[in-house]
Amino acid sequence: MLTQEQVQFFHENGFVKGPKVYTDEQAQALRKRLDDVMEGRSAAQPEAKRNLLGDGSELVVIQIVNIWEADDLFREHIYHPEICRMVSQLMGTEVVRVWHDQVQYKPPFVGGPTSWHQDHPYWPIIQPADLISAWLAIEDATIENGCMWMVPRSHKWGPHKGGTIGTNPDDFSTLHDPSLIPPGEVVERVPCEVKAGEVMFHHCLTWHGSPPNRSERGRPAIAVHYMPGYTRYEPSAGHLVEHRVTVKPGEVLQGEYFPTVWDNGPVPH
Repeated sequence: MLTQEQVQFFHENGFVKGPKVYTDEQAQALRKRLDDVMEGRSAAQPEAKRNLLGDGSELVVIQIVNIWEADDLFREHIYHPEICRMVSQLMGTEVVRVWHDQVQYKPPFVGGPTSWHQDHPYWPIIQPADLISAWLAIEDATIENGCMWMVPRSHKWGPHKGGTIGTNPDDFSTLHDPSLIPPGEVVERVPCEVKAGEVMFHHCLTWHGSPPNRSERGRPAIAVHYMPGYTRYEPSAGHLVEHRVTVKPGEVLQGEYFPTVWDNGPVPH
C-alpha cells in the first residue's frame, strides 16, 4: 500500500511515484512480449497499433491500445493486485475497472515527443473525470530517453481547452492560456524518472507530456487507465473503444472489455 503521505501528495499534486512492483526479470519478460506484439508475433491483436505522429513522420511514438487483448502477460498486468489496491486507495472507491490500457514506446534516437495534455478531455464518452492512470516503466525512463513530466496541482484547474495545453518545440515548455490558470498558481514542470518495474500514478486531469528520445535506449512503458466503479457512459463525441461499449448512455460503464479488477470492499485509510 501507499503511505498516507503518498496519498496526500497525490491529492495535492495530481501524481505520485509508487514502488517497484516487478523485478528486473519480470520487466524484461514484459519487454519481450511487447516486442512480440509490435512485430506481429502475438497470438491475438490489440485494439490499435500505430505511430501517433503519423506514418510519414521521421519521429516515432508507437501507441498500442488494449495490449491486454493481445497478450496474456499484459492481461495479468491489468489485474496486478498491488497496483489495483493502490489505485483503489488513491480513488477511495470499493470498485475499480479498466477503461483501457495504452503502451507508448519511444524508439532510440527517433522517439518523438508526447505533447502537453490532459487525458480526460480525450475520453469524451465517460464521466466523471475521476480516473487514475498507473504508468509502468518497462525499462528505465529517464530525462535522457523521454520520461514523463508533470505539472503539480494542475488536476485542480479543470479542463484546459479540450485537454490540449500547447507545447514549445524548442524547450518543451507549455504554451498554455494564462487566463485559465487560477490566481496565485504557477505552472511548474517536474520530471518524473521511473526505473524499470516501478509504477507512477497520475490523475486524468493532470497536465503531463514527454519530450523526444534522442538517446540510444528505447523508452517502453504502459499506462493502464483505471476508472472508479461509478464511471458512466456519457458520449459527447466518439472514441476508439466505443464500439466495445454494451451499456446505454447514463449507465455505469462495465462489460467484457472494461473488466472489474478490484472489488474487495472499502480500502482502509
